[in-house]
Amino acid sequence: MYSKSGYNGELSHLISILEPAQVRVPLVFSSPHSGSLYPSDFVQQSHLDRTVLRKSEDCFIDEIFSAAISIGAPLLRALFPRAYLDLNREPYELDPGMFTKPLPDYVNTNSPRVAAGLGTIARIVSSREEIYHSKLEFADAEQRIERLYKPYHKNLLSLINRARDLFGYCILIDCHSMPSSGLPTAYGKKKKPIDIVLGDRHGISSAPDIIDMIEQYLVERGYLVTRNNPYAGGFTTQRYGNPANGVHAVQIEINRRLYMDEKSLQRSPGLNKLRRDFGGVMKKLAASSEKNNKTLRFSRQTTE
Repeated sequence: MYSKSGYNGELSHLISILEPAQVRVPLVFSSPHSGSLYPSDFVQQSHLDRTVLRKSEDCFIDEIFSAAISIGAPLLRALFPRAYLDLNREPYELDPGMFTKPLPDYVNTNSPRVAAGLGTIARIVSSREEIYHSKLEFADAEQRIERLYKPYHKNLLSLINRARDLFGYCILIDCHSMPSSGLPTAYGKKKKPIDIVLGDRHGISSAPDIIDMIEQYLVERGYLVTRNNPYAGGFTTQRYGNPANGVHAVQIEINRRLYMDEKSLQRSPGLNKLRRDFGGVMKKLAASSEKNNKTLRFSRQTTE
């Protein structure tokens, strides 16, 4: 395997594609929120220390899905943090109150994510604390979007199209984590927090066989798995999931308590178990692709 920069411009080192020696399966993995390299100008703009800023990271998720390379699939990673730029948003979901001047008309200022303070450029971290000590210039946001957001999605689309060209379809796995606090619990003899949430936008972004397979495998290994609650899939699954055109997108959210200390942000022994178990998920998905399942292939071409 090898890692390469996905973009030849400035800040290109903050995007990484881990490529197998040979692409053998129609799978693509994306980890947009696991980055922990903080640009110095961003740190200076914030009045929060790095420990607080890191609360928004999907810490170590790229490690949990690192077995992708061994089965012949690429893993695309953002190495910069979510607090700096959120790739699971539209390119221009921005809060006008964060900027010194009015924003251009094409900016989406009214989305629920902007209202929550979690737009493409977030206003707050997961602990609800304000990130910036002063207002930003729109040119700053535009620079991040042009130099990082657009190249990341350009590379993601390229990997998806390559898989579809080679195999007739692509399965995109969008990899995330979720804080343990505030999650729904399952009711039985004992209440237990949800371990994993699988999102396919309520059946819109993927063929049901794929999410069925993932859920069954994880449940058999003792995980409490739910679908589409409280996370049904974000911008990435919405943008790329198109089963009729042979692209199936599933978002996976993993409860952080399973593999890390959420206060110290340190790995726990559970990380190795998750890495093994998700390696098993990948092998299961890879094996199913060898059956040449025609139901997953594209049935029509768009006119785009």
